[in-house]
Formats: sequence, C-alpha cells, structure tokens
Amino acid sequence: MSTEALDTKGLHLPDLVIKGFRGIEDLTVSRLGQVNLISGRNSVGKTSLLDAIRVYAARGRYATLLDILRVREEIVAVNGYDRGYTLAPDWESLFHGRRISSDAFISIGPLNERDRIGIQADCLSEEELGLWESSVSEYVPDEDLRSLTVKFQDTKHEVPIVPGPTLPRKRSRGGASEIPPAIPCEIQGPGLPSSQDISGYWDRIALTDDESKAIDALNLIFDGKVERAAIVNENGKSPLHGGRRAVVRMVDKKRPVPLKSLGDGAVRLFSVALALANSKGGFLLIDEVENGIRYSLQYDFWKMVMKAAHENNVQVFATTHSWDCVRGFAYAATETEEVEGHLVRLFRHRKSGKIRAVEYSERDLKIAAEQGIEVR
Repeated sequence: MSTEALDTKGLHLPDLVIKGFRGIEDLTVSRLGQVNLISGRNSVGKTSLLDAIRVYAARGRYATLLDILRVREEIVAVNGYDRGYTLAPDWESLFHGRRISSDAFISIGPLNERDRIGIQADCLSEEELGLWESSVSEYVPDEDLRSLTVKFQDTKHEVPIVPGPTLPRKRSRGGASEIPPAIPCEIQGPGLPSSQDISGYWDRIALTDDESKAIDALNLIFDGKVERAAIVNENGKSPLHGGRRAVVRMVDKKRPVPLKSLGDGAVRLFSVALALANSKGGFLLIDEVENGIRYSLQYDFWKMVMKAAHENNVQVFATTHSWDCVRGFAYAATETEEVEGHLVRLFRHRKSGKIRAVEYSERDLKIAAEQGIEVR
C-alpha cells in the first residue's frame, strides 16, 4: 500500500519538529502516520521524543513538566530562603544542554510553526538581581530563572518554578483558564503498569465493547482460553494498599486467576489494549514496546494495535531497539489498509553530534523485512 493513499490531515501530529528540548537540539520528522515506531540505539533520544509529545499534548501544563522531571529523578538543592536549602525540580534539565538563559527556548509540534508549543525561560535581569541583592542581602537566588512562559497559538501562561514568595515576578498576561484543552494522552512502559493503573483503565471502559477487545488481546497468548476479566477488591483493602487487582476467568481453571500470575506478556497486552481504549481521540505513548512480548507475537500485537488505533482514532508512538519488533511492525503495517504505519530511526550524526531521523515508508519496511535488512 502506498503511504500516499492515506490522509494524515486528521492526525494531531502529521509531522513533528522538536527544538531545544532535553537531548534534542533540532529534530524534524517530515511525515508521521497513525501508528509510529521509533527505533534507534540506547540514549539516542527516543524517550525524549515521547516526553516532547507529552508536553505538546498537555499544552505545556505544569503537572506534566513536573512529572517528566520527577520520573527521571532530576532534582537539585535550591535556596528556599526562609526555609533554607530544599530539593526542587531541576528545570534546566528540560532545556537542551541543561542550560537556561534568556535565549533558551523549546519548540514542539508540527511543521506549521503556529501550532507548536513554545517554552521560554524567563530570567531575572541584571537590574532585578541587583535589587534583590540590595534588598535581601542575606539571600541571593541560586539561579536567575524566574519562571517558564508557555505559548501556544494566541495563548500564553506562566509556569512559576522558584520557591519563595518575595522573589520579583513579572505579571503574567495569561492565566490557567487560557490554557487550551489538553489532548488525551496515555503513557505505557518501559516497565509494567501497577495494579492501580490497570484498575483505573478498566473502570473507565467497564461494561463497554472495549472489555471484549482487552480479552481478545490476552487470547493472542492463550488461544481463546480467556473468557472474562474483572477487577476485584479483596479483604476490604483500599486501592492504595493493593486491594484491587485484575483477575481473569479461563476455561480450564476452576477459579479466577490473577492477571499478573500469567506473565509479563499478558500484563503488557492487556494494559496496552486498555490504554488504547482510554486514549480515544488522542495519543498513546509506549516506551520500549517490545518488553514482555515474545518475538513470535510481535506481528499479532501490532495488528491489534493498528486495528484499535483506527477504531479509537488514537495516534500511537512507540519506541524500540528490537529487530523482531521492527519486523513484526513492518509486516503488520503493510497488511493493514486502514492505518499508515511509519518507522522512524533516530541516530546521532558523527560530525555534528546532533540527533537526526531517517524515515521509512511501508514499501521500505516490507523490503527490509523480507530481505532481513535491519533498520533499527
């Protein structure tokens, strides 16, 4: 199938530009599909690309920026003024080169520049720093960063990041009410989701047709032996203390079986199917998608993902460094008429050190899979 046969105008990201974000200085992907697989060596920027899409989907909201830093344990000791030194997010880590200055800027979104998220570092001027030092001689800010200004189309909002209410601040022109609605975005991997995460996914699709689709995903492994699934709350425990867990009914078992006792592959398939149902009209991001899925199941897994992505109008981005995963993706993409599958390989340019992208059409993927040409 020709990649030109499918219209990409309905996608949130028909293409992608990332500038100044984490390890990515300037990256352009000229075309994306509904289901996208990002390959490349370790530490080449695959996870940073997923983080960038999270920021774009959230329209630069504080909670998402904070969570990205929290997950990576990127924290620093800062001057808390009346509280002394305290731990705080390392906001510099969001910027390329971990450098913040008045010209530090992040841009994420499609080729159309107006539709990108922009994040500007708002720094104290030399005059403001002088006023601070003269008025509060005992305490001087450790960094000159005051806030982050997030711009999207005609809106602007400020992300305050410095502790201490007495630090000079510019008056923000935009409030939180002006932030455009976020695009639904679910995140999976690289580890397995918790029982609490799976329970939350299930609660939102319970008693709908999506239940049966999650069962079908499990039966990719168990050949039709899984009949039903449910979330149970045992011994009166609260969800925060592990009381809720997923169980499945199998035709050859007298009692329900805990989902997590069936292996990592079962948990991965079930949770991805639930995540696809929970991200309708938005994004699903999967880091190290091959984890837990046997090589022989890769083709069936990707067929399931592509079908559900089409039915739920979800744009999927997944990362891998597994050739078996790429090959299964290639065969599934070339045989799924409704969805365009797109492979992007990231690599670091030898001379410049910049991250670059090589894009593969479905025709390229089919040839590579048939001839055993590795494109990871």
